[in-house]
Amino acid sequence: MTKTLLRLCILMCSFSLFAQDYFPSNSGVIANNSNYTAFTNATIHVSPTEIIENATLLIKEGKVIAVGNSVSIPKNTTSIDLSGKSIYPSFIDMYTTFGVSKPKRGGNGPQYGPGRSGFYWNDHIMPEQDVMATFNYDAKAASEMHKLGFGVVNTHMPDGIVRGTGALIALNNNADNSVRVVDGETTQHLSFSKSVTSRQSYPSSIMGSMALLRQMYDDAKWYADENVDTKDLALEALNGNTNLPQIFEAGSRANLMRADKVGDAFNIQYTIVGGGDEYERIAEVKATNATIILPIDFQLAYDVDDAFLAKTLSLSDMRSWNQQPHNPRLLAESGIEFALTTHGLKSKKSFSSNLMKAIENGLSKQKALEALTTIPARLLGKSDVLGTLKTGSYANFLITDGDIFEKTTKLYENWVQGVPHVLANMNVRDIDGDYNFKLAGSTYKLSISGSTSKPNATLESGDKTLGTKMSYADDWVNFTFKTADSTKKEYIRVVANAANDISLNGKAIMPTGNDLSFYANKAKVDIAVKSEDKKKEDTAETTPFMSPITYPNLAYGFTEKPKAETLLFKNATVWTNEKEGILENTDVLIKNGKISKIGKNITNSNAKVIDATGKHITAGIIDEHSHLAAASINEGGQNSSAEVTIEDVIDDEDVDIYRNLAGGVTSIQILHGSANPIGGRSAIIKLKWGESADDLIYENSPKFIKFALGENVKQSRSQFNARFPQSRMGVEQVFMDYFSRAKAYDQAKKSGKPYRKDTEMEVLAEILNKERFISCHSYVQSEINMLMKVAEKFDFNINTFTHILEGYKVADKMAKHGVGGSTFSDWWAYKYEVNDAIPYNAAIMHNAGVVVAINSDDAEMSRRLNQEAAKSVKYGGVSEEEAWKFVTLNPAKLLHLDERVGSLKVGKDADVVLWTDHPLSIYAKAEKTIIEGVTYFDLAKDKQMREAIKKEKSELTNLMLQDKNKGLKTQPIKKKEKVLLHCDSMD
Repeated sequence: MTKTLLRLCILMCSFSLFAQDYFPSNSGVIANNSNYTAFTNATIHVSPTEIIENATLLIKEGKVIAVGNSVSIPKNTTSIDLSGKSIYPSFIDMYTTFGVSKPKRGGNGPQYGPGRSGFYWNDHIMPEQDVMATFNYDAKAASEMHKLGFGVVNTHMPDGIVRGTGALIALNNNADNSVRVVDGETTQHLSFSKSVTSRQSYPSSIMGSMALLRQMYDDAKWYADENVDTKDLALEALNGNTNLPQIFEAGSRANLMRADKVGDAFNIQYTIVGGGDEYERIAEVKATNATIILPIDFQLAYDVDDAFLAKTLSLSDMRSWNQQPHNPRLLAESGIEFALTTHGLKSKKSFSSNLMKAIENGLSKQKALEALTTIPARLLGKSDVLGTLKTGSYANFLITDGDIFEKTTKLYENWVQGVPHVLANMNVRDIDGDYNFKLAGSTYKLSISGSTSKPNATLESGDKTLGTKMSYADDWVNFTFKTADSTKKEYIRVVANAANDISLNGKAIMPTGNDLSFYANKAKVDIAVKSEDKKKEDTAETTPFMSPITYPNLAYGFTEKPKAETLLFKNATVWTNEKEGILENTDVLIKNGKISKIGKNITNSNAKVIDATGKHITAGIIDEHSHLAAASINEGGQNSSAEVTIEDVIDDEDVDIYRNLAGGVTSIQILHGSANPIGGRSAIIKLKWGESADDLIYENSPKFIKFALGENVKQSRSQFNARFPQSRMGVEQVFMDYFSRAKAYDQAKKSGKPYRKDTEMEVLAEILNKERFISCHSYVQSEINMLMKVAEKFDFNINTFTHILEGYKVADKMAKHGVGGSTFSDWWAYKYEVNDAIPYNAAIMHNAGVVVAINSDDAEMSRRLNQEAAKSVKYGGVSEEEAWKFVTLNPAKLLHLDERVGSLKVGKDADVVLWTDHPLSIYAKAEKTIIEGVTYFDLAKDKQMREAIKKEKSELTNLMLQDKNKGLKTQPIKKKEKVLLHCDSMD
């Protein structure tokens, strides 16, 4: 009772403490509280690395005055004895939306221009947004955070690509914003997500968001250099926020790498909100040098009772459940700094249990405490006042009955700015637990919880749960419960003393009025057993099983990245695609990633010899038009998106990479879609399964861009149908306008005078300067003619018409212009402008002198491009050798890569396929697919992988069943179907 009165006194005094000294008072005499409060005899964690036993913490006016073993206590001090208790700095969550209402959606339908004047041209850029303008302190939400140990949160408006500034708020329920707001402008926030309040269509993709951010930074510099006569409040705010910590919400490992890529281009080191999957490429994450704000939203085990349904689970989903709790440990072991956050949790109540799970999976308690205190304090620039209990810091601390990272530890109080927020009464004996007792021949189990705050009890007898009411005060328990006989409304009342930690002693008053002795024994209370268990926990290896991480971290990934080998194929049929033609019983030597020798009776003592008798060796297949291995295909927010690039959104974990390797494909051009006349830039990659996105891209890759004609770009099937152009005539005018502007831009750039850098114009100027090549989506002959004429007006050539299903009508003009044709083998009539397509198209263009390739535009078809090439033998009588070039050498020529790949020639890259049969046969399988001397697909190893996948899934299924049997929550299995991207796919 004495300590309770002391706290009441401290709380009342706090009101005068928090009154602003220049505010008038009309409610009484103005008085300042200058008393001290001392917490004595406690184990004090001054910081994660400094612990003082039997120490004193002295605070005054919301600040730490002193801490240590020999603190001098002034006379005007209220002392609180915390013998047996521990004190920790309270936690900091630096990524929340605390006190901020969810933004409201701004309506439906596209909007192609900005909705604001005096600001940046894109509504999704809002650096001027100040979270304090809409902040409203939420005492209820603060109380929930108190229970988790948090005393301070950084909050922001979660809306837009650039979201404005955040604010640092002390969770002090007994003050107002004049005190609670530690700093009203702490951070600047960014993301890849558009504002829900604006209907502005651009950007409509991740690559569009990246391009917009780059252009924004360029424009901000141009504006800062006073090159703009008009006012732009957004850019002014952006430039004004540059000295603030820049927090970027990525939400996944892939987006983390993308965000860092944007930041690196402008020498900005973002602090990045991760996705919990950083462990998959830990070395790459470390190389960013970014500090991670780490969610711990671990997924639940799947309910795998239904064996048939369980088979539909992917290995990657099962691994995520198993591996995610290890992520904090792996980051810490790799030296990657991170702060923990409640962000992303559906229920913040799960934060503590997930944190304990991370610790069970190997995260050290010191690292956990650092991630909740000193690291966020440093990132926010507040190490002098937050994160520790050193002199001068805010009096933000937690009082517990022991190690804060133990499941059984009780958190009693959370002090914020010297004000107590009582969560449990530490002067009340904690009697939580399970008790067993017998009464009148019946056996009961009593479970008590919340004894130090809100006492609650449940009572079971056999398989019945009995209605129970309980109260607890001054070490006495009173509870009443209904008898097990449901036919009678009879009750038993119990009064028992809880004077020790192991039992309840008293009496029970039966329905008859008779008194019986009552004794309840607490389950598992033997101190010696507890001590021994603790000793075993400390000495035993307790880190739970973790599935091995592979590259990529899903089915068919490599446990170790494969390396280049010296390989000697003997006695194969070799399709050279060179003047030598097809060679029988020939050897091929691969060395240092190159084709070293082709001939007979080759020897090499260091080579791995492969008997290829009866088999065929060819160059790897090249798909000129693909949309696999990309996270985004179209940026359709405006009629030109030359500023975006597919290289920003390569998906190195797309299983279709592996599937295409199994079909003998070694290189692809990932094209932008056909949402607009001028699309985005391409990514030309090698299918190096297991390598990172950037390492898939060709070194010194030729520069390509996607253009498009026809129904897609004029939005023939759009429900809104509002963006220019709306006709084929309009498409031509888009090209004329943009190239005219690009020409003027290029002249200004070359003049030597200052100019505003415009990435879109830079790319189009590269076309005019013949530094970038166009692959154009095309169908109708009139439009094909039109674009060639436009190109000739500006003195450049179209490189490739892709699809080009009416190419046979204009093959002579194509040959004269010098443009290649990359077509389908026999697709037709899938939309109106394809009605005139014929399967002889490839052969007719080839015979007219056009460089012809067969492409897929489809992740399924690309696995069988060898068969697609064979169709040209049937439709048009193309020779087998020339037909094979349609998927190897010819696409290499179209992509300006024929000096490196596309044929078997000494000195070229060893991108080679060993086939079990004639490569144009439907019976042929790729036995080995090799890129630069590295075997990325092997038919025999594929079989072994399938068995390993089956075994690992079985192991993980058993672990999930164990979780369910322990009573842990599970999630239902939901069927997932992989979405295959095409020309018209939108994010």
